[in-house]
Amino acid sequence: MPIHIDEDISFRKLEILLAFLEAGSLGRTAERLGVSTVSVHRALHSLESGTRCTLFRLEGRNLLPTDAALALADVAAEVLHAMSEGIRSTREIAGYAADRIRIGSMYSLTSRTVPALIQGLKLRMPDIQTELVLASNADLLTKLRDGAIDAALMGETDDADLESQLLFEDDIFFAAPVSANYPANEPVDLRDCKDVRFVSLTEGFVTRQRFVEAFQGAGFTPNVAISTGDIFSLMNLIGGGIGCSLLPGRVRDVLPRDVQLLEMQPAYHAPQRIVMTFLRARERDPNLLSLLAASRTYAAERAEQTRAAAAAGC
Repeated sequence: MPIHIDEDISFRKLEILLAFLEAGSLGRTAERLGVSTVSVHRALHSLESGTRCTLFRLEGRNLLPTDAALALADVAAEVLHAMSEGIRSTREIAGYAADRIRIGSMYSLTSRTVPALIQGLKLRMPDIQTELVLASNADLLTKLRDGAIDAALMGETDDADLESQLLFEDDIFFAAPVSANYPANEPVDLRDCKDVRFVSLTEGFVTRQRFVEAFQGAGFTPNVAISTGDIFSLMNLIGGGIGCSLLPGRVRDVLPRDVQLLEMQPAYHAPQRIVMTFLRARERDPNLLSLLAASRTYAAERAEQTRAAAAAGC
């Protein structure tokens, strides 16, 4: 049989009942809750209508609770506590304002960007637990929409349901074994690489997309010997002489010693905008707001470092 609660009984009115019993008067209750005395009186009277019994009696100018009101208050405290815990559990399951945050990232960001952002987040929320999920750009987007991760560090997309913060801009470079005979001071023209063997990332990675676009601009399909889903494995394949590839500049600090990054001619420059992104529907989530603040700080610091390096180069 369905349970029916009279519409005159609400969580807010039960909260007012508990506040009134604790404060002892309409005036003090109104002051504590930031409402008018009339609002408190109406709420208590409405509870009497909803329960269909007398909850208060008037002695002089004082409103005193009956045993029925005390009994309702005991139940109200349990109900409000249970609902509060239920809402907390619901939000945790959905990843909202939980004590953990699941951050997805491209593999290439784990050497510098990921540690910096996690450290920045910890400064703002010391008790939060962080879970890192590594995947391709395409997989991160799917996981984000499926609720498997809360935020993603990835290549920028223009999807209207996403909120993004630019972290930095990166460019793509020609990656070759150090032993290969490429002049370090001459930008590589991909049109001269028709006979070169290449290795690449698999579909779904933003660097793979730039790889494809660059060779479309060069007017030919490269000879790809091996594809891999891990950029670090890709760098080792290049160092082992399996083939050349195109890599983003952000991996420069973790390149194997036997791999070199070479400039390409301007026609093949393809800047990547790397962002921290999350679902716009969750833009008020406290955890994501803290991560957003950390991302803005990181972006400002990285931009300043880039300006300083450019000035030093001049």
